[in-house]
Amino acid sequence: MTEEAAGIFDRLGLTEYETTALTELLTLGRTTAPNLAEATGIPKARIYGVLDSLSDRGYIEIVPGRPKEYQPKSPEEILDRARENRRQDYEQFCQDLSDHREAFLSEFRPRFERASEDITPTEELFHVVDVGEPSERETRRLYHDAEERVRVITKSFEYFDAVRPAFEETLDRGIDVDVLFLHPEHLSDENRPIQERMVERMTGEYPSVDLRFSESKLPWRGTIVDPSMEYETGNALFLVEEKDIPLHMRQAAITENGSFVAGLQRYFELVWEHESDTSTYEP
Repeated sequence: MTEEAAGIFDRLGLTEYETTALTELLTLGRTTAPNLAEATGIPKARIYGVLDSLSDRGYIEIVPGRPKEYQPKSPEEILDRARENRRQDYEQFCQDLSDHREAFLSEFRPRFERASEDITPTEELFHVVDVGEPSERETRRLYHDAEERVRVITKSFEYFDAVRPAFEETLDRGIDVDVLFLHPEHLSDENRPIQERMVERMTGEYPSVDLRFSESKLPWRGTIVDPSMEYETGNALFLVEEKDIPLHMRQAAITENGSFVAGLQRYFELVWEHESDTSTYEP
């Protein structure tokens, strides 16, 4: 199984046993719990709970009989059901927030207002989040909030799959998207093929996205949304290049300061217009 295919199971939120069982069922087809336990090494004391969990999620069917058998849904049905499960979870989450909103506000708004009485309002320049899922979540939020344009500065866009649904939704809404890659001559041997695959994917699947390659090294990477050169609006998330700091220890900065976002946009424009080209991977 390829790494990309295996990554889907992580997105489904399955346990190791559930992943193993579903993978084997997709390979074997219909079978009994004891047979599946023997084929996978899952303890017999656990196999029924694992199968019930997969059934509850809608990924497999239970076929009545003596003994009962278990049959996987098709791969397409599994992905469709996973999306529906997530949609229902989100709707329930929103309903729960709505149900408890007034109680929460009644309890904590007075506390916040009392604590804020003596504080002079100031505009926060930026705040930080950890690199990884937190920064990817914030990037997805930026895509969803975009109204006119998105500018991306990246080495190889290796995190694309983590933000892909939001990226595609942004394009579907007619938002203008430009991606500025680091020129491959500045990439490591590990990142160069990742970038090449991503560029091929972008040009093939998203022809409306404009791509260029920075001829100079990029001191930072990130996403700029709806910049205003009047310094009034805009959002951005950016990560400063720190070679000696492991990725899991890095943090990304998020800003809604219109002046700061305009400065990031100005940098993007200068590199885009004067220090980049479009022909890196052309035949």
